[in-house]
Amino acid sequence: MKSIVSATLAVVLLSASGIADAGARQDLAAFASGLRGLDGQFNQEVYDPQGRRKESSSGRVALSAPHLFRWEYRQPYAQLVLADGKTVWVFDPDLKQASRRPQGAEEASSPLAVLLDPARLDRDFIVKEAGDADGLNWLSIQPRSAEAGFRSARLGFLRNQLLRMEYEDALGQRTEIRFSNWKRNPAFAAGTFVFTPPTGVDVIGG
Repeated sequence: MKSIVSATLAVVLLSASGIADAGARQDLAAFASGLRGLDGQFNQEVYDPQGRRKESSSGRVALSAPHLFRWEYRQPYAQLVLADGKTVWVFDPDLKQASRRPQGAEEASSPLAVLLDPARLDRDFIVKEAGDADGLNWLSIQPRSAEAGFRSARLGFLRNQLLRMEYEDALGQRTEIRFSNWKRNPAFAAGTFVFTPPTGVDVIGG
């Protein structure tokens, strides 16, 4: 089963900037321009510090300004991580269990927060061009705050589109995510960013 920490961190690593520069930074600025919401698909792989693959999964990601996100694992196991602006929910339907916590410092210090607030990028992160590899332009970001929940991240772009993301946590675990089928500023269905625990589900946390 996927770790809750990995699920949450994967969501919070998306980032964008409103400052145009060369290479990946220019791609990122174009990707963020006029952005109010995103909906797409992802494939995720998690590796331990020795480089051995631990997990492989896929699903859907959605976010909307200013503080809403939905990270939904569909394969091989269902799991939902959802932030509704006040609360972060993690729901495991197989376990019939949901946990909740206030949406606060962790999300506020993440790149997700600057995706829809580009001016925060250079304030909250050390940002560097990371060159070309695997046919993509790469941008490296490192959080200035020790509370960000990850050590470093790389974002891979092609023709102004965010296609890859890689990040390393404080324990040396590495996560690689491939994005596809992005829809910009979609009309989200009612309830996309709302979670109500189903009947019979145990709820943990306040």
